[in-house]
Amino acid sequence: MLALGFSSGLPLLLVFGTLSFWLREAGVSRTSIGFFSWVALAYGVKWLWSPLVDRLPLPWLSRRLGRRRSWMLCSQLLIMAALAGMAVSDPTTRLYPLALFALLVAFASATQDIVIDAYRIESAPERLQGALAAAYMAGYRLAMILAGAGALAIAAWAGSDLGYDAAGWRAAYLSMAALMLVGVLTCLLLHEPEVDLAAQQQAQAEHRRELVARGWPRPAAALLAFLQSAVVAPFAEFFGRFGRQALLILGLIACYRISDVVMGVMANPFYVDMGFSKSEIATVTKVYGVLMTLVGAAVGGVLVNRFGTLRILMLGAVLAAATNLLFALMSLLGADVRLLTLIISLDNLSAGIATAAFITYLSGLTNLAFSATQYALFSSVMMLLPKFLAGFSGLVVDGIGYAGFFTASAAIGLPVLWLILRVERLARR
Repeated sequence: MLALGFSSGLPLLLVFGTLSFWLREAGVSRTSIGFFSWVALAYGVKWLWSPLVDRLPLPWLSRRLGRRRSWMLCSQLLIMAALAGMAVSDPTTRLYPLALFALLVAFASATQDIVIDAYRIESAPERLQGALAAAYMAGYRLAMILAGAGALAIAAWAGSDLGYDAAGWRAAYLSMAALMLVGVLTCLLLHEPEVDLAAQQQAQAEHRRELVARGWPRPAAALLAFLQSAVVAPFAEFFGRFGRQALLILGLIACYRISDVVMGVMANPFYVDMGFSKSEIATVTKVYGVLMTLVGAAVGGVLVNRFGTLRILMLGAVLAAATNLLFALMSLLGADVRLLTLIISLDNLSAGIATAAFITYLSGLTNLAFSATQYALFSSVMMLLPKFLAGFSGLVVDGIGYAGFFTASAAIGLPVLWLILRVERLARR
C-alpha cells in the first residue's frame, strides 16, 4: 500500500499545483490557469465509469493478472504515456495539446485511484484498514514531495531557477513518467485479492434469465442484467441503507474540502507573483509542507481513535478555513520565507488531520460488496464541486486580489460546520 499510495499520489500535482506553476512561469494568465484546473474534474466524475472498472474484465489482461491488477496496470501505463506527452508540449507554443495530455493523465489517474481504493478495502479485514490507510497516505505524500519539490528541483537544475526554460520542465515531466514504474512493478508483484462474487453473479444470472423469459433478446438481457448489478445495485444499496440521510452525507462529502481545494489552484501562482524562487518553494512548500502533512495525518489518526471521527472532521474543517486567512495576511505583509514556513506548517498540519478523519469516514460508509463503485462515488463527490469552483479562482484573484480571494476561500468553508453537526445529530439518533 505504501508503493501503491506513491503511484496514486504522483500524478495529482502534475495536473494541479505543479502544472499551475509551470503555466504561470510560461506567462499563461491566472484566469487561464484557473480554467486549466478543470482537467482535474476527472477525479470528480470517476463514479461514472467506476462500475465498469468494478465489474468489466479487460480482454486477455484480466485472465492473466485478475480483475483489480489488470485495470491497475492499464491505468498506470496510460499515465506514463500521457505524462510523456505533457513533457514534449511547451505551453508557450502547444497549450491545447498540453491540456489534452493533462486531461488524459487525470482520467487515467482517477481510474487508478478507483482500483487502488477497491484493492485496499478488499485485501485485508477491517481491523487492518487503518494500517493500510496510513501506509497508503505515507506513500501518497512522499509522491507529492517528488511531484512538487522534485519536479521543481529538476526543472531548476535542467533549466533555470528563476525564469522560464522549456527544457527544464520537459526533463521534470519525463522524470515523473519514469517514476510511475514504482506502481507498475508493484502491480506485477501483487496478489489479486480474493472476493466472493458468487451472490452478485447469481443475482445477475437470475435477472438475465427473467428478462429472456419476458421476451428480451439474449444480448440485450445480458447487458441490462450487467447494468443492474454493476451500476444500479451499488447506488441503491447506499441510499437504501441511509435513506434520506444519504443526501445529507453526500452534501457533507461534497463540501468538506472546498476551502483548501479552491485555494490550492492559486497557491503556486501566488508564490510566483510574490517573488519566491523555485528552490524556496520546493524546500518550504513541497518538502517541509508535505512532511508536516504526514505529522498531521499521524496526529489525526490518534485523535480519531480517541475522540471519534465526526469530532475530528469538525476540527479539520475549522482549521482548513482558518489557515486560508494566514495566506491573506502574507499577501498584505509581503514575501518572507520565515512567514511562509510558519503558514505552510500550520496549513499542512491542518490538512493532515482533516484528511485522516475524512478517509476514515469515507471507508466506514463503504459496503465491501460494492467497494470500487461506492468509494469512487464518495471520492468523486468530494472533488466535483470544489474542483468546479476552483476553475473560477483566477477570475476572482484578478477581480479582488489575493487577500480578498483567500478570505473568500475561508468563508465558503463555514457551511461545512453546519453539515457536520446535522450528520452527527442524525448519527446519534
